[in-house]
Amino acid sequence: MTQQELAKAKDPDLRSSLQAMRRAALQARKIAIQTETSIIIVRNEQLVRLSAEVLRRDPTA
Repeated sequence: MTQQELAKAKDPDLRSSLQAMRRAALQARKIAIQTETSIIIVRNEQLVRLSAEVLRRDPTA
């Protein structure tokens, strides 16, 4: 679903799901930094491993 479709959804849980995923992603990044572990993300349809060091240097990585 697109952001626009999510915003128009009748189900309130579905409407707020994008915000919840963003909060979860931010929390995962914080935990990865605290525990010196990497996270795996999908960027341009490719899996990318981001180390805690990279996340510390560039929080938007």
